[in-house]
Amino acid sequence: MLKEMSRRQMLGLALGANALALGGSWATARAEQLKRTPGQILGPFYPLDKPPARTTDLVTLPGRPGRAQGQVIHVTGRVLTIDGKPVDAARVEIWQANKWGRYRHPSDTNPAPLDRNFDGFAAQITDAEGRYHFKTIKPAAYPTGPDSMRPPHIHFEVTGRIDRLVTQMYFADESLNDKDPFLQSAGAGKERLIVKLQPPSSSLEPDSLLAQWDIVVYRG
Repeated sequence: MLKEMSRRQMLGLALGANALALGGSWATARAEQLKRTPGQILGPFYPLDKPPARTTDLVTLPGRPGRAQGQVIHVTGRVLTIDGKPVDAARVEIWQANKWGRYRHPSDTNPAPLDRNFDGFAAQITDAEGRYHFKTIKPAAYPTGPDSMRPPHIHFEVTGRIDRLVTQMYFADESLNDKDPFLQSAGAGKERLIVKLQPPSSSLEPDSLLAQWDIVVYRG
């Protein structure tokens, strides 16, 4: 009986060890599956005159006579850690140029027009599943010198309990992407900064587009 129990115990220990090893391998694979979103420069046009509104809608602002001009897009996704856990209560802040490629910022000397119905910046807090959602417009490219242009992009700052990430989201199929030094500085990780605009879901405006982009930080 003792020998039999010993064999059973040994078999149980062996199975447990195998399960632990497999579980450890799975956890490692999962951790390696998600890579941190590459950081990008803050840029010179971070909003200065007032704090960003806590809103999900940059297109229709309270007290403004109309809606922002341009292609409406819904930018949505989740903030996750490298092991795939959602980051709740993270602050997600965005700022961007308008339809014509101009920021509402005193340092922007681009002669393109301003849109009086578009401020181009906002902030929100992720929910329990790490989700965020902004309704905005697709920004245009803009000049950075006599012979240089930046591709359309949206700046992001994500602040969790531990991590802070400043980055930028770019759009697929933009000819200026391959020439942009900031996007190219991400190296092999640049593809994680580029999103493809898709048709909207049935719950969104039929003439809008959808950009789904998950942002990955180290620990949350």
